[in-house]
Amino acid sequence: MTRVPEHAAPADAEGPSRQRHVCPVWIGYLLLSPLRRLAESPERILAPLVSPGTTVVDLGSAMGYFSLPLARMVGESGRVVCIDLQERMLAVLRRRAARRGLGGRIETRLATQEAPGLSDLEGQAALVLAAHVVHEATRPLRFLGACHDALRPGGRLLILEPKGHVSLAEFEHTRELVTDSGLVERPAPTLRRSHTLLAERLAG
Repeated sequence: MTRVPEHAAPADAEGPSRQRHVCPVWIGYLLLSPLRRLAESPERILAPLVSPGTTVVDLGSAMGYFSLPLARMVGESGRVVCIDLQERMLAVLRRRAARRGLGGRIETRLATQEAPGLSDLEGQAALVLAAHVVHEATRPLRFLGACHDALRPGGRLLILEPKGHVSLAEFEHTRELVTDSGLVERPAPTLRRSHTLLAERLAG
């Protein structure tokens, strides 16, 4: 299968668009629970993948559980592009970032289930984090192709999917689509409650 870029994918490139469930806004508050850090510590998962001064993308950022730690990791000269399907999630994220003095490092964007809106970031991102969001994409091949294009050479895509919501068979299909998008799989962090996949964009 050939990778389909976000900006050029024909409507029928991967069959009819599929309807996907979108996380309700109220769950966004539950996702900020301190108890979540026991299973998904942002620092433990992301620190090995992030360097100061880089651009990173948080797809499905919700209210910023990963976004704010990422903003600290990239430092004052870095940037975190936070993308979500719901403006109410992003509004809470912006308020949380401003209270912590991180607003200048964070950019928020509203996306759709068909396209994450990354076309202007082509070749810029050192990391694209897609935490618990790929299963919400109605055109996952287009979605992953857009992630590929946003990465700089050597940049990496980290996918986390909840085991209680996404079956192993569904996740293996995502793994196949990541390969189809042109990325090369690398050893991923192991998490008890999430399927994980790490892939890299090669030079050239």
